[in-house]
This record gives sequence, structure tokens and C-alpha cells, in this order.
Amino acid sequence: MSILGSIVSAILHHGGTSTTPATPSAAPTPAAPEAAPAEPSPSEPATTASAPAPAAPSAPIDVDAVLTQRAATHHEHLDWKHSIVDLLKALDLDSSLAARKQLATELHYSGDEDDTAAMNIWLHKEVIAELEKNGGKVPEDLRH
Repeated sequence: MSILGSIVSAILHHGGTSTTPATPSAAPTPAAPEAAPAEPSPSEPATTASAPAPAAPSAPIDVDAVLTQRAATHHEHLDWKHSIVDLLKALDLDSSLAARKQLATELHYSGDEDDTAAMNIWLHKEVIAELEKNGGKVPEDLRH
């Protein structure tokens, strides 16, 4: 998986599906026998009940809340709102220069990769923009 894919997945797909299977399992039960009349077993609705994830995308994931929670559990003080290195650390991802250069390549950075300060600022801005494009709720102060 790409570094950007890992970031997006860690933030926007960090979990929360544990409560959805229990609630919808009662509703699909009548529909399941019609779909599979030969197998009226009650175990199949539970399988199909875990598949409906449309409830999660309807409510955008709060990027600020997820990253703040992840940073709070880290052993270092992380300023993920301003630092791509700290954002990566909060997600337990590789924050090395090599990883950031790879992320810059993935995001089509056209600047000088040896100017790491400029690259890091650009990366942070682009990662936040990508999170928003992928359905994340980004606070106004992080929109560049």
C-alpha cells in the first residue's frame, strides 16, 4: 500500500464497524430468505449485516479528533497540525526522510526534495487536502 493510502486508511477507516453489525442484523433477516431460499440459516444475515458500511461514509470522519486521540497516546508530544513528521508518527507510520520523499513522489511534488523544510510544509498541506477529498472532516484552521 502507498504511504498516502496508509495515511488515509489509518485516519478514515480506523474502525467503528463493531456497532453496525448488531443493529442492521434484524432488518436484513426477512430479505435474506428471499435471496437464498434453500438456506434459511440465521448465520447468513449476520454475514451480510457486517458488509453494509454506507452508514459510516454518510457521516464524515473527524480528522482532528482521530489525530488528536492518536497523538495523545504517543510517547512524544506531537504537533501533527503543523508537522508532517508528527502526523506520520501519530499514525505509527514511517516518518523518515526516505518515506517522506516517497510520499512526495506519490503526490507529485515538483520542488527540491533536498529542501526538506519546504517539502514537509507542502506534504502536510497536500495530505490534509487528500484527507478532505477522501471524505474526512478537516477543521477550517487546517485548510490551506
